[in-house]
Amino acid sequence: MEFSMCSSCVICMNIIGIKPYDRRFSCLMRRFLLLTLTDMWVLPVLILLLPWCIMGQQSATDGKTEEQLLNSCLDGMHHKQVPGPEGSLYQQCSPWKDRACCRGNVTEKMHQDQLFPYNFQWHHCGQLSPACERHFMQDLCFYECSPNLGPWLVKIQMKIRNERFVNVPLCSSDCNQWWQACKDDLTCSGNWGKGWNWTSGVNQCPRGNQCKTFKKYFGDATNFCQKIWDGSFTVVPDTEPCMTQWFDGLNPNNAVARKRATEIVQASAGELSATVSYVLLGVGIFLVKLW
Repeated sequence: MEFSMCSSCVICMNIIGIKPYDRRFSCLMRRFLLLTLTDMWVLPVLILLLPWCIMGQQSATDGKTEEQLLNSCLDGMHHKQVPGPEGSLYQQCSPWKDRACCRGNVTEKMHQDQLFPYNFQWHHCGQLSPACERHFMQDLCFYECSPNLGPWLVKIQMKIRNERFVNVPLCSSDCNQWWQACKDDLTCSGNWGKGWNWTSGVNQCPRGNQCKTFKKYFGDATNFCQKIWDGSFTVVPDTEPCMTQWFDGLNPNNAVARKRATEIVQASAGELSATVSYVLLGVGIFLVKLW
């Protein structure tokens, strides 16, 4: 499990000459412990910084429990704070009606206004084929409505949202169908998540980019699904836990999200326990040397 290093820990690492390339916190604690064997002053510094370091470690998952991870919506312009039943959602978004992060009026407008909700134009190189457009609409419904993205959310700063999801495992069958529908359509970007010309208020082709087929820009299905939204998805075999954007009835993504949430909480607890153990051992060594 990777985490963001707290500033006090980075300061301490710099003081004693450890570079912040090792992002496993318990590994750093082991290195601190080894240093106490030769440099007794290291341990008191470490003990003083421990509360801040522990808080920094917990912030990697925002201190959320498993249930909190499973009952949170992306912090975005049109999203609810927590998922819940919506009664009915419009057309392609209807699979999420029993538990959704979107609202019915938002999904209706999404289907009726090509530029809603973010002034993003899919048809920047001419009209997409109906099959390709249908897949992008389903992807937009997944983005707006899915209640299963909590374990993959990261903080960002944008006008339209304060979070995004990263590396959500997308079933390869979903990806291949999306690719087959769009590979011969035209686009002018190999990453729809950034790089557009927004001077008109609507996304236009990046300066110097030409309209070519998706196949020319992305090459294959996996590259397309993983790069189209700047790393939002990672493609995995259908035999592994993975998300689908197409389903009827019970949401199969619930089980995938729960598995990932459990892993995050267990890993966070394990890392914290290891950190405290190393520090306590270091305290023992320090006291023995003083004795």
